[in-house]
Amino acid sequence: MKKNLLLNINNPTDLRNLEFSQLPELAKELRHFIIDVVSVKEGHLGASLGVIELTIALHYVFDTPNDLLVWDVGHQAYGHKILTGRKDKFHTNRQLGGISGFPKRSESIYDTFGVGHSSTSISAALGMAIASQLKGESKHHIAVIGDASIASGMAFEGLNHAGVTHANLLVILNDNAIGIDPSVGALKNYLTSVKSGKNPKQNNMIKSLNFDYSGPVDGHDFEALISELERLKKVKGPKFLHIITTKGKGLQQAEENQVTYHAPGKFDATTGEIHPKSEENVPPKFQDVFGWTLVELATNNPKIIGITPAMPSGSSLKFMMEAFPDRAFDVGIAEQHAVTLAAGMATQGMVVFCNIYSTFLQRAYDQVIHDVALQNLPVIFCLDRAGLVGEDGATHHGVFDLAYFRSVPNMIIYAPKDEIDLRNILYTASLGLNHPIAIRYPRGRGKYLNYKLQIANYEFQKIEIGKAHLLQSGTKIAVLSTGFIGNNVSLALNKISNKNDIAHYDFGFVKPLDENLLHEIFLKYKSIITIEDGVIKGGFGSAIIEFASENKYSIPIKTLGVPDEFIEHGTVEELQKICQIDIESLVDFLSK
Repeated sequence: MKKNLLLNINNPTDLRNLEFSQLPELAKELRHFIIDVVSVKEGHLGASLGVIELTIALHYVFDTPNDLLVWDVGHQAYGHKILTGRKDKFHTNRQLGGISGFPKRSESIYDTFGVGHSSTSISAALGMAIASQLKGESKHHIAVIGDASIASGMAFEGLNHAGVTHANLLVILNDNAIGIDPSVGALKNYLTSVKSGKNPKQNNMIKSLNFDYSGPVDGHDFEALISELERLKKVKGPKFLHIITTKGKGLQQAEENQVTYHAPGKFDATTGEIHPKSEENVPPKFQDVFGWTLVELATNNPKIIGITPAMPSGSSLKFMMEAFPDRAFDVGIAEQHAVTLAAGMATQGMVVFCNIYSTFLQRAYDQVIHDVALQNLPVIFCLDRAGLVGEDGATHHGVFDLAYFRSVPNMIIYAPKDEIDLRNILYTASLGLNHPIAIRYPRGRGKYLNYKLQIANYEFQKIEIGKAHLLQSGTKIAVLSTGFIGNNVSLALNKISNKNDIAHYDFGFVKPLDENLLHEIFLKYKSIITIEDGVIKGGFGSAIIEFASENKYSIPIKTLGVPDEFIEHGTVEELQKICQIDIESLVDFLSK
């Protein structure tokens, strides 16, 4: 590379010392830097490549960190991190002990708000703007939000409030027509018509909310971007800038295959080609087992419906969307709507599978309680990415679901220990239940290498609700596990010399518990150990302790799981070790 402007930029002050004519070269260098690192270290690629010009322009025009910049979700913030003092640490992105893959307040003064879930930026930046007004401070407050995220209810709530304030707020809509999957819905169609100039009433929606609207502007044109940002700095009150960008800009494959290159894994930095991963001799992903099974069930049951909020690829609901497009719905980033939509369908006798990542279902907790459980509607919640998810870190770990569901009346909670159990519980739920059910399963792969061969002539088996099972006999200690983490227990028991002392039980159902079996266990063993891939406080172990207290059992109970703290990012294996639920930690613990 002829020039090396990035080498000498350690903060936005250095950036603002550049000549305007140097900015395109810096953009080129910044793209190459991100591509070089992410190609080896992995991470979210396409979103950051798409906003390189915008990122540079914002830090060039505004006085960050005095002016406050909030990135929605944060997938697109890699360039921001590199320009704000973390260039030399960027290679540690998403690794244990390294920088976070998302903006994080404790990491940098330039990260004004911690993000990871979508559609929070407008509300957060408005809160900052109102606070600045009250303190008599003259600051700019910028929220950068994508076209998928702005369709969420919370974003509209923020816009609705901002429009009746005099807050110094600038909302920048980064419109690239895609989130993780392509954007959907009427708002997406509206934005498309605005971009194409086919809407004679273009801008009316935003202007009607009392925003000063400008755009659409080419988000890769420095002259247009910076000129408009400089103008907007002088405009008082709420402002809205609509920019058009290309996700994956600067890497041909990422531009052409935007879904794949959202987070492509390792790839060739020069050609862009993704390094192939062998799909042979590896178990299937849990999400794919869900997707395949749902299609199988829906083929024979026309009442089966699939719903996901903006995750058809990540949840593998895409298989049903391809097979039965009239019965599978991507509702966009709208978890609350997804849950109540499912509830409405359930009132009409439909068998609704509502597939939401565990961490994202937290956003619809009221709807789960008020619209589903209170009415005892048999919605089938399929919680993908339950437990520790790895490099995405604290914002994405699905570790609270056992605790937050267990307190809700009428809820059934089940955690399959493998993909066969997952198929069987999906089948059981499809036959009709008297209550709503939450089925939680992890990110990643199952354990059966010959899975597809096994199911060639596979017959579903109905699961008895509330039934637990003995996996290994023992004489002194009972280990009670729930879900896929139980496989760590089985592997650990195979490595210890005193395995005959230890019995192992699989409690797939956390609610209702198999109380008959629990009475037998408490009367037979000298101590009990519970293990779960979720928070200890309020989770499966807490349920066992409550049972013991209610029935006046006094034997020792040790609970293992995720401690009462937010767990950082790293590989699943590294994070399990931190929580002492990895195989080697269990070997050490059970050998004592």
